[in-house]
Amino acid sequence: MATIDIGAVNFDETVMGNDIVLVDFWASWCGPCRQFAPVFEAASQAHPEVIFAKVDTDAEQTLAGAANIQSIPTLMAFREQILVFSQPGALPAPALEDLIGQIKSLDMDDVRRKMAEAQEA
Repeated sequence: MATIDIGAVNFDETVMGNDIVLVDFWASWCGPCRQFAPVFEAASQAHPEVIFAKVDTDAEQTLAGAANIQSIPTLMAFREQILVFSQPGALPAPALEDLIGQIKSLDMDDVRRKMAEAQEA
């Protein structure tokens, strides 16, 4: 599946309606963003079961602010509607592949339990 462009109007729907969503916050003037784009696109082709979404931070400044984007590119990963990864910087292809594998193998019951414990503390 190719990458999709999302914005404030469909961000929540995209994250809530899919099992695994990777979101690339980028801008057209950003050199590292342009370097990461083909890596992100290739991964989207290799993992059709994962949603690969792109947010143009220039066009979606309010959404980027709400997501606390401080640097671009920033990659966020959601699994079962839970933010499980957020990091600025362009990842090389092997690191992105490794990250996708880790996200797929997460024990989400364990993640939810740890989140509940953290909220109680």
